[in-house]
Amino acid sequence: MTVPIPNWEGFMIPTLKVLSDGVVRHWREFQPLVADEVGLTDEQRKELLPSGSQLTYQNRIGWGASFLTNVGALDRPKRGHYAITDAGRQLLAKYPHGVKERDVRALGEDPNSPIRVYQKSERSRSEGSNTDLETAEESLTPIEQVQRGIARIHKEVGVELLERLQGKDPGFFEQAVVELLLAMGYGGVTGGGKPTPLSNDGGIDGVIDQDVLGLSRVYVQAKRYADDNSVGRPDVQAFVGALAGKADSGVFITTSRFSPAAREYVNLVPTRIILIDGQQLTYLMIRYGVGVQVQETFKAVEIDEDFFA
Repeated sequence: MTVPIPNWEGFMIPTLKVLSDGVVRHWREFQPLVADEVGLTDEQRKELLPSGSQLTYQNRIGWGASFLTNVGALDRPKRGHYAITDAGRQLLAKYPHGVKERDVRALGEDPNSPIRVYQKSERSRSEGSNTDLETAEESLTPIEQVQRGIARIHKEVGVELLERLQGKDPGFFEQAVVELLLAMGYGGVTGGGKPTPLSNDGGIDGVIDQDVLGLSRVYVQAKRYADDNSVGRPDVQAFVGALAGKADSGVFITTSRFSPAAREYVNLVPTRIILIDGQQLTYLMIRYGVGVQVQETFKAVEIDEDFFA
């Protein structure tokens, strides 16, 4: 009897086993090896998602690898390449026959475990436990289930977006935020934007011209900080000082977060400063299609009452 294709959780331990030899592999290389590890048949390897856009087993392995990377069991040393970590080896030793998402999350809450706390958005932290969501899943309509699935995908992609941005050089990040603001429409119809030279930016990292003559401009400050390094009041004060004589407003964007003192300060000065932290940044990048691409498009249908009238 043929064993069904495992769900994405069922592919986590086989993925760790394949990568346990320490070799850094591209996902195209290790996914067939994982399929060998679980004994997928030729027919199962050809099975497509209902949308027909991707092989089912590759999609599930991809989700498992993404989750393992999030918690530190896998490392991504370069684009599309994965390697096992010491935390991954310990997870494999502890659960050699399979592991559930909830078990890995529980390890992340243990201060003595090498597994990291699962990184998720502030919004998802307030939505309740994973068990609560699973219990409520049966009461959702099919459309609600699809919407919840898309929301989860966006959260996962948001975490990875921050990791990618934090791993790039400052110049790349400044260009990314300029492209985001242009995608949001701040360049107007005939305007444009560009980062300022790194060696002489005067505290301003980017300028958006909202008209062809540059009479209306948006000034940008971009701080590529790690999650645990917040932007404080002095950084915002310096940006306000850099705007003196140039503009009465600006946008300050960071990959981390702003301290309470920084947020309080912008409410006290006449200069209008918009603060965009890492969570809002990734939301905007996903919404306006910057740094991401559409993987699949789904259509929900209903009965056309006019047809049967």
